[in-house]
Amino acid sequence: MKENQNPMGNVYVSHRAIATIAYQSAIESYGVVGLAAKNFAEGIAQVIVRDPTLGVEVGFDGQKIEIDLYIIVEYGTRIKMVAESVSSNVQYRVEKTIGIPVDKVNVHIRALRISDTD
Repeated sequence: MKENQNPMGNVYVSHRAIATIAYQSAIESYGVVGLAAKNFAEGIAQVIVRDPTLGVEVGFDGQKIEIDLYIIVEYGTRIKMVAESVSSNVQYRVEKTIGIPVDKVNVHIRALRISDTD
């Protein structure tokens, strides 16, 4: 959780809020089909309860944010380019929205998916 102090009071930004911003930025990036669970347990939990932060992990050390994304990429796209684009988009959007520097955005490719061509 990030705390921002000002003369009128304190502002707290939760990890979940940051994860939601990162999720939305990633899902809107070219070549991303979706986000995936980082492990089996998270995958089972997703079946039971829909979570808007699936596939996003946020760490905060008091100064900088580190984000891990677990994405599914469209088959036929350049994976390296998609990963770089996602990383850049997420970093920009999170920094612009909450004003805290993002140190790292680690993109983990979990799967490739072929779109239905029909």
